[in-house]
Amino acid sequence: MSTILEKKISLHKAKIAVVGLGYVGLPLAVSFAKRGFTVVGLDNDVDRVNQVNQKKSYILDIPTSELAGVVKKGFLRAQTDFSVIKDADVIIICVPTPLKRKYTPDISFILSAVKAVSQHLKKNTLVVLESTTYPGTTEELIRPELEKRGLKAEKDFFLAFSPERIDPGNKKYDVTLIPKVVGGLSLKSGQLTKSLYEKIIKDVHLVSTAKAAEMTKLLENSFRIVNIGWINEVAMMCHKMGIDIWEVIEAAKTKPFGFMPFYPGLGVGGHCIPEDPLYLYWKAKRYGFNSKFIKLSADINAAMPMYAVERLGQILTFQKKTLSKARVLVVGVTYKKDVKDLRKSPSLKLIEHLKAHGCAVDYFDPVIPYLKIGKINQESVVLGPKAVCGYDAVLIAVDHTAVDYDLILKHAQCIFDIRNVYGKNQNKKVIRF
Repeated sequence: MSTILEKKISLHKAKIAVVGLGYVGLPLAVSFAKRGFTVVGLDNDVDRVNQVNQKKSYILDIPTSELAGVVKKGFLRAQTDFSVIKDADVIIICVPTPLKRKYTPDISFILSAVKAVSQHLKKNTLVVLESTTYPGTTEELIRPELEKRGLKAEKDFFLAFSPERIDPGNKKYDVTLIPKVVGGLSLKSGQLTKSLYEKIIKDVHLVSTAKAAEMTKLLENSFRIVNIGWINEVAMMCHKMGIDIWEVIEAAKTKPFGFMPFYPGLGVGGHCIPEDPLYLYWKAKRYGFNSKFIKLSADINAAMPMYAVERLGQILTFQKKTLSKARVLVVGVTYKKDVKDLRKSPSLKLIEHLKAHGCAVDYFDPVIPYLKIGKINQESVVLGPKAVCGYDAVLIAVDHTAVDYDLILKHAQCIFDIRNVYGKNQNKKVIRF
């Protein structure tokens, strides 16, 4: 049975359905379409579906011209009707995996997508999950759901996990240049999945099981949350000791082995780093194992916006001003430099904390002209000399490239440089994190 599917994949004749057209699904769909595969994107968001069919990209990493090219040629289309799955040879699931509560996974999007797939699944189909989840999800939850209508995994259909590794805004590594990890329920499923991804990605690494592939993704992201939490703790420690953390990091970087630099800041944002490690934390608890590193790191990172507010309060007190009466400008509200993405951005928490302390808060962000999220509803200010000098403090929360830092330096009364954009500048108005 798998020989037919292998041949279709080899000849680029396999029909692919991508479930979920977000920052993972759309780049994947476009990449396969560019290689000549017939791809249909499925999403419950009518606006997304319409934009794809109208040849308009809403994802930073996919230029509209690139999307328009494959749609115009008929290699890619989008729809909300999942019945098209009955014609698909390959189904790739790329849906969100948020948290219900701080330490509890929410896999409802995965289950909803799998139930929709199971209603139309035919024999000799490969199903691949890309959504980040805890180890065991593919085998323990997805397999039984797909088998409910009588088809049997590894006999009638194939099932695998391949973690997404998209880095939004990374111009060096798009989806086709990032090595791919794949793991199937069986060796055959893994090999089929490897063969599929090799059509768009040069380096595909096959692991022994889907569970190993699931764990790989969580190891990667837990490594980052732990090291970011650690460097934030060191930054707070260095402040207490009167040591320049930025100088220490630069010195440590001179070691050619055994050290990788991480930098302090307001914490972590986006989807992956704040939430994915907590999936592993939750799953480990089911086995009676308490991952102290993950929980401690998550808690430290979550506390950084409040720490920044406390530091600002100290700075203003030294200048004989009070936090409750201060006018503050926050520069940068996205979760990442030069990326138009507000998901879990710690800058938003910073603004909320400042307002809760009575501050009059404005923001400037070159990629976010208007903020309407949570309790925040305001426009980005125009960055000019008169505006800047009117604030008691300017906080550099995100180091966007398209910001006139010289103008800020020249006209600001006080700068709290959380991202070290001014480096070793000796200007007394600059206080580094």
